Amino acid sequence: MTSIPTDLNHFDGRRFNSYSNYFTKQFGGRVQKISIDAGFSCPNRDGKISTGGCTFCSNEAFNPSYCRPEKSIKQQIEEGIEFHQRRYRRANKYLAYFQPFSNTYKPLEELKHIYEQAFEAIDSHSPQFPPRNDMTSKALETPRIVGIVIGTRPDLVDEALLQYLNEIQNTHYVMLEYGVESVYDETLKRVNRGHDFATAERAIHMTADYGIPCGAHFIFGLPGETKTMMLDAAKVISQLPLTTVKFHQLQIFKGTKMAEEYLEHPDHFHLFDLEEYIDFVIDFAERLNPDIVIERFAGEVPPRFLVSEPWMKLRYDEVLARIEKRMEKRDTWQGRLYQDANHDI
Repeated sequence: MTSIPTDLNHFDGRRFNSYSNYFTKQFGGRVQKISIDAGFSCPNRDGKISTGGCTFCSNEAFNPSYCRPEKSIKQQIEEGIEFHQRRYRRANKYLAYFQPFSNTYKPLEELKHIYEQAFEAIDSHSPQFPPRNDMTSKALETPRIVGIVIGTRPDLVDEALLQYLNEIQNTHYVMLEYGVESVYDETLKRVNRGHDFATAERAIHMTADYGIPCGAHFIFGLPGETKTMMLDAAKVISQLPLTTVKFHQLQIFKGTKMAEEYLEHPDHFHLFDLEEYIDFVIDFAERLNPDIVIERFAGEVPPRFLVSEPWMKLRYDEVLARIEKRMEKRDTWQGRLYQDANHDI
């Protein structure tokens, strides 16, 4: 059996650059995200760009029970820690994750007020947060918040916001996470995304230029995209200065415009079955820059929201275990087929 190349030993025994290993290196242990709904809206819903929103979008499907805008940020953090302590007993560090809708869609002064509420909660849980030039820290006996992740659209960041986030990195870990979804403008237009891929590229490069860790979300299986198109996107994504990526198979949620389209014309959609998807995401990972951390290979939501394939009701941990087992069987790894001037594999 071929061994994983020694220049990729930062995988730490796994066959891909995992999110858990990334945060173990950053903070010395497992880190979980705590979702926070701070009551943001979206310009693709309120009329600034569109009123329909993205055709696939259902934020409700991803919100845990404790995550509600009528609760204070501090309360959501406290309830989130309690929730995750039951599900992930090994975690004792947490990220406050501003997740639903577009979490930079307010004037900067309002954003500062919102984020600083999280910082107050962070400081109360983590009085010894290390500076960014020494992020690794000793585990504490009590659970603590170690930073924030801000989910948003790539057309809702500017220099002033990035300068502010860059400054607060001196005392708090910060990551920006962009919904990109596809590298193809035709696809973005078809799903009513409201921005083109060039906008995402600019935002990602700007964020990296300010030294802020940057994540991006992509969906596999959007209408109009073939497997070849999706695999070709790996080369495009690999050239971006991304810290992390999240990949989701297309899931069709009840009550969305896409659900209407699917129920009316199911033949217009190709939904991956489980075995097909496992092999596809491995094919994709083989082509992906091995320096990019993969946070997720697939999506998971409560079954009551879904109108699509039954396997999508599986827990993500089970899907991931099957992916890793298949990677071992195929004797492959992230970046095996990736080549550039810095990685000659």
